[in-house]
Amino acid sequence: MEQGVHFITVATRDTDAARAFYVTGLGWQPLLDVPGEILFFQIAPGVTLGLFDAVKFAADMNSTDITGPAGLTLSHNVGSPDEVDRCLAKAAEAGAEIVKAGQQAAFGGYHGHFRDPNGLIWEVAHNPAWSVDPDGRVRLGLVES
Repeated sequence: MEQGVHFITVATRDTDAARAFYVTGLGWQPLLDVPGEILFFQIAPGVTLGLFDAVKFAADMNSTDITGPAGLTLSHNVGSPDEVDRCLAKAAEAGAEIVKAGQQAAFGGYHGHFRDPNGLIWEVAHNPAWSVDPDGRVRLGLVES
């Protein structure tokens, strides 16, 4: 199997709350929006985030156990600590709960976390040791102290 992820699909208790948060609150444009079922957003080149109604997600999986992994976050890297704070403020204005205010991170950068209305946790980070080459290859190192 080739190493790669193209879709990240999350079981979502309330697709209307997700729409209000991501589309109305954050200004994201959906690739596909099927009310009461699923929203798809392109979140990176070739990568899509799906927010799928939890009941329909379980039916699609032929399972009632959709608890999934614990400790999951999606991370959004930005260009500066100020941009981290602006993103966290925008998320809070849109209805997110700030889990961790912007602050220096153990990895040497700056980050904070918010929880969307359905419980999905996002990290917003400035990591000067993270970069993407023109060919799409990610470079990840440690920030020198």
